[in-house]
Amino acid sequence: DAAIERAVGALSVCRDKMDARGAARRRTIATEACRAADNSDFFLSRIKSETGIDLEIVDRETESTFAAIGCSPLLDERARGAILFDIGGGSTEVVKLMRPKGQPDAPPVKGPWVSLPLGVVTLAEHFGGIDVTRESYKAMVDEVAKHLAPFAAEHNGDLAGMHLLGTSGTVTTVAGVHLGLVRYDRRRVDGLWMKNDDIEAAVEKLMTMTYRQRADNACIGTERADLVLAGCAILDAIRAAFPVSRLRVADRGLREGMLVEMMREDGYIQPV
Repeated sequence: DAAIERAVGALSVCRDKMDARGAARRRTIATEACRAADNSDFFLSRIKSETGIDLEIVDRETESTFAAIGCSPLLDERARGAILFDIGGGSTEVVKLMRPKGQPDAPPVKGPWVSLPLGVVTLAEHFGGIDVTRESYKAMVDEVAKHLAPFAAEHNGDLAGMHLLGTSGTVTTVAGVHLGLVRYDRRRVDGLWMKNDDIEAAVEKLMTMTYRQRADNACIGTERADLVLAGCAILDAIRAAFPVSRLRVADRGLREGMLVEMMREDGYIQPV
């Protein structure tokens, strides 16, 4: 009930902003939490009646496609491709983005993908997110690795010329901690390159923080202080499954992918 109340309040603010700006067209989606929840029909009905927003529950393939479209401009122009991942609250999407063979200048296309039924909220609820020990952190990494293993075994064979491309609050938080930002700055985070040593140092810094210190950090805050280490565990499992040397951080994803699709539908840009 408390989570539904927070969602109603947040979406009411979104509605007011859209109305104030005269938004003539919009697409509003819900993802894994509503796909999995027993009371999603009640939730969607209440959101529509109290805010006027008609949420559409998208499937996992649509979600992964939006993430791929939204983040693909950040693929290194010299790279063969990237392992794109989107760490959500209830699920994590992992997508192989590849340039068409023999076309190094062509835009990347979405290849094989998987949606793991694990996100920062589900992991934190199961393993705990406030007081995270080394043991519970390893247990979270192992749990994600178990779900990721079949996909990784099939698609991590040739990673030459590849890099990781991550979108989510987890990777942007890790980037902010790495940069030592006193307040979050999207301009410095979106497109940032991080090496493995950078990631490991930032995660270790988060591990040594108390819950209160995480909550007081401007790049984390109270709303994510109990979730960020679960996200780091997912990140570490992905890094272990796809061992490449670089990660590019994306402060973009589903929203930008949806926007591009709407622009294509309206004829503002041509489909690739």
